[in-house]
Amino acid sequence: MIRPLILLFWLLPLIAAAVEVREFDDTAKQERYERLIGELRCLVCQNQSLADSDADLAKDLRDEVYDIIQSGRSEEEAIRFLTDRYGDFVLYRPPLKSVTLLLWGGPLLILLSGIVFIWNQVKRRSSVARIDLTEEEQQRLERLKRNLEG
Repeated sequence: MIRPLILLFWLLPLIAAAVEVREFDDTAKQERYERLIGELRCLVCQNQSLADSDADLAKDLRDEVYDIIQSGRSEEEAIRFLTDRYGDFVLYRPPLKSVTLLLWGGPLLILLSGIVFIWNQVKRRSSVARIDLTEEEQQRLERLKRNLEG
């Protein structure tokens, strides 16, 4: 009984250190903050949002977003600040513009290329002419099949 309590005693500071506590003026600011850090990408982890990441840079960016929201500025201003500093990569949904056109159109291009490739393969295989064998070739083919079958 005492061992689990000792283990809990030693792990409690680690668990408490993993949770960031933020104080907000009102719940609307807190909701905006949480929504925003959930929509922004961690630049170190790349597949995690700022909310999910434990990286030092993610913590710094959460602090920046917190300061922006607490100062009363809008979410758009926070996003603009981060994209000016780090580029569109910080956004999970980058805007559609000439630089990100391949990013948005790439999957469609790959899908269409695959469909065209498969269509050409099926068309080519179905258009292969059947070769008519002479009677002698037909008999030889039958003998070879019987030999293979055992």
